[in-house]
Amino acid sequence: MAEWRPVLAAAAGVLLLAGCSSGSDDEPKAQKTPEKSAGASSSASASPVNEPYSLAEDRAPRTRADAVTFVRDLIVRPDYFGTGYRKRDPFESDPAEWAVLGEDCLWRREGLPDTVLASLTRAYELPAKDGKGPVYVSLTVTVHTDVVAARRDMAGSLEEALRCPEQQLNATDRVRGLYSRVDAFADGRSVISDDDLTESGNWVTADGKAHPFDWYKFRLGPVTLAATARHGSGRTKAEDSTVTTDMGKGMTFVAASIDSRGKAGDAGATAEPTEKKEAGQ
Repeated sequence: MAEWRPVLAAAAGVLLLAGCSSGSDDEPKAQKTPEKSAGASSSASASPVNEPYSLAEDRAPRTRADAVTFVRDLIVRPDYFGTGYRKRDPFESDPAEWAVLGEDCLWRREGLPDTVLASLTRAYELPAKDGKGPVYVSLTVTVHTDVVAARRDMAGSLEEALRCPEQQLNATDRVRGLYSRVDAFADGRSVISDDDLTESGNWVTADGKAHPFDWYKFRLGPVTLAATARHGSGRTKAEDSTVTTDMGKGMTFVAASIDSRGKAGDAGATAEPTEKKEAGQ
């Protein structure tokens, strides 16, 4: 089993603050757990604990057509993941399919099961520059029929790294040494979503060289939101840490949009954070 990479653990902590907001409903929210200090006591005047990003089941898409509209209309800008990112070609997957890890530990795209209404993956890249290899980020939004189905999907994702610590992505690329971790944010986990998972390992290319690989997955009611980052060569540990952290922050912007659409009572309406806040603001 691979070690828990400090860069990913640190990024998980940064996510607690990545969704800071000045109070606008269409911006990522502020940290949702109150600060704890020595000698603090409970009182009626204590700051309330806000709810995590979520989507109520009765406000989520109920048909395949509505779910496809939901995932297609969700705004995910390349710069959510950092400066210089752009769309890859091909950019979007078929929302009537999703990625499945077979018993042979090979990823394939297959038709959706009855418990999934739509699943859309979008691909982004930070092009190679100044001797640094490209970074590939993918983000997948999946609408399940209900919360139970989404929870089962989260549980299945956690099991996959145990079943297949080495996974074949395609004919040439694979990931190995995978380490999955649930409740990555410890006591503060719920500041982001209803459930969350993180995974780290190494991305091995056709030339046999290994580079960092990161994965996050959130559940917001019956919707799951997953992202991966395949790091390019030539980066320092600090630069790799930035890639990981920025991917996680980008996910919080998407989670905030899903949350605000649900609270507006229309899961089909578009919403977008109007200002991206830096960690710690």
